[in-house]
Amino acid sequence: MPPPNAMINVSAPMEARSAGRLPAGDGWWFEPKWDGFRCIGLRDGDEVVLQAKSGKPLGRYFPEVVAMLHGLRPTRFVVDGELLVQDGRQFSFEALQMRLHPAETRIRRLAAETPASLTLFDMLLAPDGEDLRTRPLAQRRRLLERFVDAPPETPMLSVTPGTADRALAQTWLDEGKLEGVVAKRWDGPYLEGERAMVKVKRIRTADCVVGGFRYKTDGPLVGSLLLGLYNAQGLLDHVGFTSSLAAADKPALTKRLESLAGELGFTGDKPGGPSRWATARSTEWTPLRPELVVEVSFDHVSGGRFRHGTRLLRFRPDKAPEQCRMEQID
Repeated sequence: MPPPNAMINVSAPMEARSAGRLPAGDGWWFEPKWDGFRCIGLRDGDEVVLQAKSGKPLGRYFPEVVAMLHGLRPTRFVVDGELLVQDGRQFSFEALQMRLHPAETRIRRLAAETPASLTLFDMLLAPDGEDLRTRPLAQRRRLLERFVDAPPETPMLSVTPGTADRALAQTWLDEGKLEGVVAKRWDGPYLEGERAMVKVKRIRTADCVVGGFRYKTDGPLVGSLLLGLYNAQGLLDHVGFTSSLAAADKPALTKRLESLAGELGFTGDKPGGPSRWATARSTEWTPLRPELVVEVSFDHVSGGRFRHGTRLLRFRPDKAPEQCRMEQID
């Protein structure tokens, strides 16, 4: 154990491995999987650091969270949690992304208009200086709750809800209000950088129109399909992509796609819009006549788009393109 008030170095947060279902048996603790920025919060006297999962500092982008942690009575602690920004009744990943901006004036304005909050799910260093990483989660959780409940209380700081009831955690997945559920061993230590937790994401499916495609960067075969859904105005909006294409199927699929190449493609929102991450190659795509329908699985929607790449399940020749509407993912 380190001497009182000694700080610890956290190289990387404990991570989770993916699974298709919640683990069974005794000794598991279940928590919501939040849709935010993973964040290690460190305070050492007047210094407050917000550290991303990558190890990069986040404090510049969330000055209101830094000020909140600085205003707490304990002057030394290390906690693990998630930065969240609420938009109406839901948390918005887009609002979080808007904070990663070079202009300090914009960051300050957004911090005032849509302040972030920090939801905690672990404590690594107690205010008395004890390194808690080897302690079981049950003890760390109890100390974390005591830490958050201590005055001055603030709505910007909370402890994530949790349960030891697997059936209740399963209802969280079934109701579809969460991105997923994370399972942790109730008697487990905090293992930095290791996938010592289990995450189960909520999987949904949608029938989408293939409104375009991109070639592989290193050859003449298809690399990804660009997916679209019809909006309320009857326009085909780009909503994401899938690149889970079997290598053996790509030659025939490429010929099929090239036979559908046309000038229509997406009639609403189009891919390849302005982005500071986009390259000339990444914005190149071939529009298609909206005739091909595919069913894909996805885990999350944000801002009318699939957050991550989807998984191709099957082609749907029995489905009319006009039936592929945005209501599927609302």
